[in-house]
Amino acid sequence: MAMKDVSVVVAHGAWADGSSWARVITALGSAGTRVSAAPLPLTSLADDVAALNRSLDRTEGPIVLAGHAYAGAVIALARPDRVRALVYVAALAPDEGEKVADLFYRAKLHPQAPKLAPNRGGLIWLPEEAFETAFAQDASPDDWAVLAAVQRPISLNCITVPVGRPLWKGVPSWFLVAEKDRMIVPETQRYMAARMMAKTEAHTVDHAPIVTAPTAVVGMIKDAIHSVTGS
Repeated sequence: MAMKDVSVVVAHGAWADGSSWARVITALGSAGTRVSAAPLPLTSLADDVAALNRSLDRTEGPIVLAGHAYAGAVIALARPDRVRALVYVAALAPDEGEKVADLFYRAKLHPQAPKLAPNRGGLIWLPEEAFETAFAQDASPDDWAVLAAVQRPISLNCITVPVGRPLWKGVPSWFLVAEKDRMIVPETQRYMAARMMAKTEAHTVDHAPIVTAPTAVVGMIKDAIHSVTGS
């Protein structure tokens, strides 16, 4: 089996959309890999899983699923039929019965983490300045402007419901720990990666390496693809 026979599906986290994966998508595409970005509505965990499954239905062959941040919870609940590997990029990986919020607030937050609160509709927006100070502090001003302009709010219904049995209990997993993360503290990332028994790489990157360090992310996804193809 060749790399071109494997489909890669990527999923964005909270306060983002598929464009946050643009540099990873183009790098993988130039290597001949089929890549698609699942558009998650961020309205509830169930809605997001359903949206991801619709994206999986549009692919062919074995699948490598990659999720950033909140999307780690989503990819672990995907329809398992053709999923052969999971890649977590500074992502949240709740175990069965846990909530996303349980892990997000497991350890003391970084001093520069933004203060988050839902509006009257139960939606949480990221303060615009937080893209520069916490979400992607290593990005360029142009990146900050785009990230702020396209951000999608996340609903409380995404993070306050217990998850089912995650795929990482039976599917090989990779985890990129972001050592400069100010959104999900590295201590929590290392805890999750160890619990998952994931193949782990730690990089001196911010919370959004899909934007600021795409080469590291691409390398990890390629490693997962090679494990599927056996090459």
